Amino acid sequence: MAHLLVTGGAGFIGSNFVHHVVAHTDHTVTVLDKLTYAGNEASLAGLPEDRVRLVVGDIADADVVDPLVAGADAVVHYAAESHNDNSLHDPRPFLDTNIIGTYTLLEAARRHETRFHHISTDEVYGDLELDDPARFTEQTPYNPSSPYSSTKAGSDLLVRAWVRSFGVQATISNCSNNYGPYQHVEKFIPRQITNVLRGIRPKLYGKGENVRDWIHADDHSSAVLTILDKGVIGETYLIGADGEKDNKSVVELILQITGQPSDAYDLVTDRPGHDLRYAIDSTKLRSELGWTPTYGDFESGLAATIDWYRANEPWWAPAKDGVEAFYASKGQ
Repeated sequence: MAHLLVTGGAGFIGSNFVHHVVAHTDHTVTVLDKLTYAGNEASLAGLPEDRVRLVVGDIADADVVDPLVAGADAVVHYAAESHNDNSLHDPRPFLDTNIIGTYTLLEAARRHETRFHHISTDEVYGDLELDDPARFTEQTPYNPSSPYSSTKAGSDLLVRAWVRSFGVQATISNCSNNYGPYQHVEKFIPRQITNVLRGIRPKLYGKGENVRDWIHADDHSSAVLTILDKGVIGETYLIGADGEKDNKSVVELILQITGQPSDAYDLVTDRPGHDLRYAIDSTKLRSELGWTPTYGDFESGLAATIDWYRANEPWWAPAKDGVEAFYASKGQ
């Protein structure tokens, strides 16, 4: 049994990881989360109190971070400002959390010789042409296109430097786009699902040609546990489930699963600097560490996600009106 410190564990991907750890291991977990708009204590509801505790605090606050890292066998660092649109509106919080916060955690891990795993994104690699057969690998050069992705790229480089310069026992994973339970309704898939559930027509950026490589959050969680258990210190592993879909196809599939006409959506103003295509080659993770995804079929994972949002309206409803008002003000 190990004790894990999970930063951002009340957010979307972090809370899914905490649920996965409780279900599949005997580890105990301390969640450190600032509970910004993207963190939700309700995402941890029902978990056993003798195995999971929540500490509300900022990862950039060394006085909060240091004793928590000292008491952990490993840190799993999910906490991040992660919404591209928000980073274009106000980049500063992304610097504070993604750069300074990661630095603060790394320094604590260095002091206490604590195992550290850093969660990152495929967006650090920029984007690919729609007709390009290539996929991102661990050797792909960084080419971030937004304040969000550039600060995540910066945090990755900090981790690599602390491994090389100070011997921090760290690994990195860069994952493709996640979907699943507990995702904030500002994000693409839950926004469209909750629109349909409320009788609102889904909204599609531009022509919907942008391609994302989708992975269910539970598969991301199992990959992170695999890296914690088997990963080589200093190495980076890309996590993906071969789930490339263009946004138009995703919206049409949501409509199809919910029994709506597949063309019952509206086109809205595209996002500035909208990356064309992401695609992950997870060969290294699969061949060297033996990981495979459970949700090989995107449609079945999406159907399960729709069922979750249908059954959990009290979780997402409080944020829905504000999100839609924000996007309406931007013509989106």
